[in-house]
Amino acid sequence: DGVRLAREIVGMLPWNAQLPARPARSWREPLYPVEELLGVVPADPKKPYDVREIVARIADGSEFLDFKNEFDGQTVCGHLRIEGHACGLIGNNGPITPQGAAKAAQFIQLCEQSNTPLLFLHNTTGFMVGTESERQGVIKHGSKMIQAVANARVPKLTLVVGGSYGAGNYAMCGRGLDPRFIFAWPNSRTAVMGGAQAGKVLRIVTEEKHAKEGKEADPKMLEMLETVTAQKLDSQSTALYGTASLWDDGLVDPRDSRRLLGYLLDICAEAEARPLKGNSFGVARF
Repeated sequence: DGVRLAREIVGMLPWNAQLPARPARSWREPLYPVEELLGVVPADPKKPYDVREIVARIADGSEFLDFKNEFDGQTVCGHLRIEGHACGLIGNNGPITPQGAAKAAQFIQLCEQSNTPLLFLHNTTGFMVGTESERQGVIKHGSKMIQAVANARVPKLTLVVGGSYGAGNYAMCGRGLDPRFIFAWPNSRTAVMGGAQAGKVLRIVTEEKHAKEGKEADPKMLEMLETVTAQKLDSQSTALYGTASLWDDGLVDPRDSRRLLGYLLDICAEAEARPLKGNSFGVARF
């Protein structure tokens, strides 16, 4: 009954009178069936796949204009249309390298200048680590990418299709970077790091702490600590745990991704045409 009453009230408000006539849009369906998304993404999260396989099943006509693919292939950037709406896409084919971060930062700024909404497809373990990566300026270029995401004013949509770990979650416009909408696939995982890695790190830290105190850590205690930590992080990184904790706006069947993204882009486009009016009445208590 509450929903019925809300509909009656909204139906009496002439909100749509101020909107311009909506242009007629037409588009082509993807060349590849969207149902194939269930088989494109491997069941094993450690098995790599090309994010373009997802793009081919959500983009109009399966058309995708790659941006600087020769510069870095692990961070995929490019232009596509979804149900007639143009948008810029940033996806992952693994860790974010220094070159990939710089490329993504430039792409985000170009989309900002052309007022093109951004779509982020998460499947990354985070930023590339190691001596060589640090020499190439991963901190400098990574912060450049996060700064670009944080300052972009165009609509930002996020879809977590795989892993979303560490600082990669921020760089790919996770919940902390305030996307307009964020949804996740049921197979996705979001965490600071993987459970196994966290368990090993905690084990090493505990061993070093005991060594500084001149003590020898109990191997059974270390084994239990590593196992418990890994199990805890694994259980708290699932899509169900994340959506129950309001880390996203809901879970979506991969086969519904294109329809959902088209609907969200439609909402964002209407929001641009429906500006909010300022309050001219001052402060009053009723």
